[in-house]
Amino acid sequence: MILELRRYSCVAAALPIVVALAASASAEAPYPTRNITLVLPFAAGSGTDTTTRLISKELGVALGVGMVIDNRAGANGSIAASYAARSAPDGYTLFVTTNTTHSANPYLLKTMSYDPIRDFTPIARTGDLPFMLVIHPDIPANSVAELIALAKKEPGKYSYASGSSSASVSGATFARLADIDLLHVPYKSSPPALTDVIAGRISMMFIDVPTGLPHVNAKALKPLAVTTKRKSALLPDLPTMDETVKGFDITSWQGYLGPANMPKDIVVKLNAEIRKIVERPDIKSQLAERGMEAFSGTPEEFDGFLKEQLVLWEKLITDAGIEKQ
Repeated sequence: MILELRRYSCVAAALPIVVALAASASAEAPYPTRNITLVLPFAAGSGTDTTTRLISKELGVALGVGMVIDNRAGANGSIAASYAARSAPDGYTLFVTTNTTHSANPYLLKTMSYDPIRDFTPIARTGDLPFMLVIHPDIPANSVAELIALAKKEPGKYSYASGSSSASVSGATFARLADIDLLHVPYKSSPPALTDVIAGRISMMFIDVPTGLPHVNAKALKPLAVTTKRKSALLPDLPTMDETVKGFDITSWQGYLGPANMPKDIVVKLNAEIRKIVERPDIKSQLAERGMEAFSGTPEEFDGFLKEQLVLWEKLITDAGIEKQ
C-alpha cells in the first residue's frame, strides 16, 4: 500500500512539469518562422510574375524569411489555383493571382477544381495591371479605327493571341463590338504568345502593360490603345479602346490570397505588411515602371471586390459570346 501511494505521489508531483512542457511545446514562435511559398498561375516573365517578385522581395525583408516563387502556368491558371486551395491554411503557401482564376474562369471553364470564393482567404489587393492592344509593326494601322477597317476589308485574315483570360475576353469583346472576324490563338501564358506576335506569326494581342511595355519601347510592337475606359496614368498618350469601340472597358486586378480558413492574426499581419509595401512611394514608382497601378485595402474590401468582379466578368463573357471549354 505504501508503495502504491508513493507511486501516485510521484506521478502527481510530475504533473506540473508535464503540463509546463506541453504548454511550451504547443506555444509556437510568432509567424512566420520559415520560408513562404508564393504560387503564381502564370509563367516567369509575365506581368504578375514581374510585379510579385518586387513586392515579395520587400515582404520577405519585412517578415524576416525567404519568399519562394512557384510558377504553375497552364489551364487558365487552374493548376496553380487548385494547388493553392489544397495547401495547408497556415500562411506558408499563398496565392498571388488575377481575375483570370478568380473572376473569369467560372464562366470560361466547364469544370472547376476549386471555388474562387469558398476555397480561399482574401488577404490584400495590390493593384491593377492595365492591358493594351498591340499589333505587329508591319500591320498598316496606326489606330484602332484603321485596324478595324483592315479587318473588315479582309475578314479572317487577322488573328489575336491570348495568354490569359483577360486577353482572350478582350479579344472576343473587341471582335464583337467592332463587328469584325478575328482568329483566336490561345497560349498557356503571355510570354510565348507575345513571342509569336513579335515574330509576325500572330497579328495582335491584348497584353498587360508590364509584359508588353519593354517590347513597345523597343519598337518590336505597335501600341494602339489601353483597354480601360479611362486613360492610364502609366500611358497617358495612348487612347482608350472606348474612344473607338464604345462600351469597351476591361482591366486586370492583382492580389494575395491564401487557402480557406487561414488564422485571422496571420491574415491581419500579412495584410498590414503588404499594404505598407504597396503604399511606399519608391515601390509605387518601381511598380509603375513595370506597368502596375499599385494600391491596396483591407481583407474585407478585397473579399467584397472579388464577389463584385464575378458578376462583372460573367456579363463580359456572356456578352462576348464565349462558350465554356
